[in-house]
Amino acid sequence: MADLVLLLHFAFVLFVVGGLIALAWGLARGARWTLRRGFRAAHLAAVAWVVVQGWLGRVCPLTHLENWLRVAAGEPPYATTFLGHWVGRLLYCDAPGWAFTAAYTAFGALVVLANALAERRRTTAGRAGA
Repeated sequence: MADLVLLLHFAFVLFVVGGLIALAWGLARGARWTLRRGFRAAHLAAVAWVVVQGWLGRVCPLTHLENWLRVAAGEPPYATTFLGHWVGRLLYCDAPGWAFTAAYTAFGALVVLANALAERRRTTAGRAGA
């Protein structure tokens, strides 16, 4: 179960990081899906969650759940299984807490900027179609 939570955590990180890459790529290519608010709202909410958790100094609830499951199974937190080892190495790294908070904040600012550009493009496209 802990490895499943780790995969879910990794998928969340991919959505957060990949979402910005996809949005930037879509905006640069004039993709119409960037005009829809649903994806952008979900992505912005996910990024906001990460930024707020960082500013509050909290560890992600998925990390807590994973550790709890590992301890409940009699394993130390972040036990090394094949899956846990390789996916975990991609997801976790050693750095001071402030570095993560700064990175989350800068990333959040990029997401806000990308959303502002998409919204400006949406409203401009709406006026041009009127």
